[in-house]
Amino acid sequence: METDCTSNDLPVNGVIAPLPAGTRLLHIGPHKTGTTAIQGALFAAKDLLPEHGVVFPAHSRHPMEAALAACARPAMIGDTAPTEKHWTRLLEQVEATGGRTSVVSSEFFADAEDDDTIARIVEELGGDRVHVLVTLRPLVRIMPSQWQQYVQNGLRMGYDDWLTHMLRKAPYEQPNPSFWRRHRHDRLVERWARAVGAERITVVVVDDRDREGLMRTFEQLLGLPENLLQPVPDTANRSLTLAETEMLRNLNKEFRGNGLPDELYSKLVRNGAVMHMKNACSPSPEDVKILTPEWAVAAAAEIGAEMAGRIGDLGVRVVGDPRLLSAAPKAPALDGIPAPRISPEVAARALYGALAAAAESPVRHTSPAKARTVHQTSSRELMRVLGHRCLKKLRRR
Repeated sequence: METDCTSNDLPVNGVIAPLPAGTRLLHIGPHKTGTTAIQGALFAAKDLLPEHGVVFPAHSRHPMEAALAACARPAMIGDTAPTEKHWTRLLEQVEATGGRTSVVSSEFFADAEDDDTIARIVEELGGDRVHVLVTLRPLVRIMPSQWQQYVQNGLRMGYDDWLTHMLRKAPYEQPNPSFWRRHRHDRLVERWARAVGAERITVVVVDDRDREGLMRTFEQLLGLPENLLQPVPDTANRSLTLAETEMLRNLNKEFRGNGLPDELYSKLVRNGAVMHMKNACSPSPEDVKILTPEWAVAAAAEIGAEMAGRIGDLGVRVVGDPRLLSAAPKAPALDGIPAPRISPEVAARALYGALAAAAESPVRHTSPAKARTVHQTSSRELMRVLGHRCLKKLRRR
């Protein structure tokens, strides 16, 4: 893997010098930069890592609640509120790794916005032992993914309007103030550099043409054998198509317009309809993609170039080609963009997911095995449970 780097600790052949043994590697994302793939690969290899002197201390793939608690950020709409106990539990798990190298990954650490919070996170994770890893992708690739993710959390604004607010309406904070807190990447790196110093930050520019390049970079940083980290299929993390996103956005309007509670949205929509739709339906080549208009592509490329320059001036180690951050891919030539249309199958899957969630999950089992979530349970079993509960409610009436 060829790399460009501002530091002198990369050999000419592009192999990355591993971090010192005992480092506590903190991967802060931000969102939409390969975090889920890395978290899945590290968690899948959890039992193999210790023989190479590395520990993945979290008990789940992504310690989201701990990161949110550490950054004093709220949960996603309708989810359980993060508490200091989540953060304390993660700190105990990290402390238990002793003198071995450990790695903690959550994109929600990028939401820490003030120096005191960041300094506390670093100090409690190990102070001088902490090395911060930032993964970056071009803004033009992040924007459509981040928009549809915001829609999954209740946003009702269309893509073009959202881009206008993010790029043309100062102070660029509405409707999602978290976007630039996460994705003004130069300021993100600068905030964390103030806490750990430039010498303890590595910025990895992700090259989307090399699908496993990020895995290999993590292996080299952690001193792991090549190919130990492998991608883990995760349909639940796939992006929505334009039609799926528009269906959800219009559902959000109805949901909000009728004043339904956040908890119901979380259960029936995000963890019901959307989750089941993602797992049961794969996008087809005919699906209309979320296309960014040329004016927004140009604006994103200009901001990306500015950010790359400022990151280079900070003196942090940069792995990969910073020029990718200002990439402006040429828009495909189209004779008009076809209207996004949701297929009957996708609509049915989404509706079924909401109905299944209404039947309550996880579904109980007679076996001692861990309860499953809705999208892991067979359709026949979910319909049986739903029918049984509906009958019980009718009899009570």
